[in-house]
Amino acid sequence: MNDVSLTFPLFLRGPVPLCHLLLQSMLHDGAQVVDATCGNGHDTLLLARLVGSVGRVWGFDIQADAIAETGRRVAEAGLAERVTLLHGSHELLTELVPAPLNLVLFNLGYLPGGDRSVITRTESTRAALSQAVALLAAGGSVLVTIYPGHPGGDDERQAVEGWAASLEPRHYHSWRLGQVNVPATAPYLMLIQKAPAQR
Repeated sequence: MNDVSLTFPLFLRGPVPLCHLLLQSMLHDGAQVVDATCGNGHDTLLLARLVGSVGRVWGFDIQADAIAETGRRVAEAGLAERVTLLHGSHELLTELVPAPLNLVLFNLGYLPGGDRSVITRTESTRAALSQAVALLAAGGSVLVTIYPGHPGGDDERQAVEGWAASLEPRHYHSWRLGQVNVPATAPYLMLIQKAPAQR
């Protein structure tokens, strides 16, 4: 068993807690996963806990500070042996990460507390998403937290939604998950699941 469990009462405010709830229900010991946008390392650390001692997490970020902070966080938790950190764009997924993957996680936008002019970009995000679904095992998932409210964020939202809508529905199930009583610019979650293997 992995060493992460749900705590109750469960309170969901915004897409990140919802994403974490889904991660805890989807992942298992031995899972192979990618954090495509490490940021400050909180998601990478959660993934490292969820995959257990025989699982593997690959973490990408284009910012050296993000990679350093993520490395510090997982090392302090004693989980560094489960994580491979890659200082580079998630566009390199298929070059650097082996298939099959159980899950790929994206948290778009900018690094909290960092330079807000350094953001995820539409072209690299779409390329990475296409690679992510190609690497998925049957039944695997891609989770994307989208932030439309910052400069460039709405363009990225449109690109991600257009890409998700174009996926063949027999093979992929695309979901948009978000609060309805918030502004249209509020962040939300996209879930893409690859259909299970046919029996």
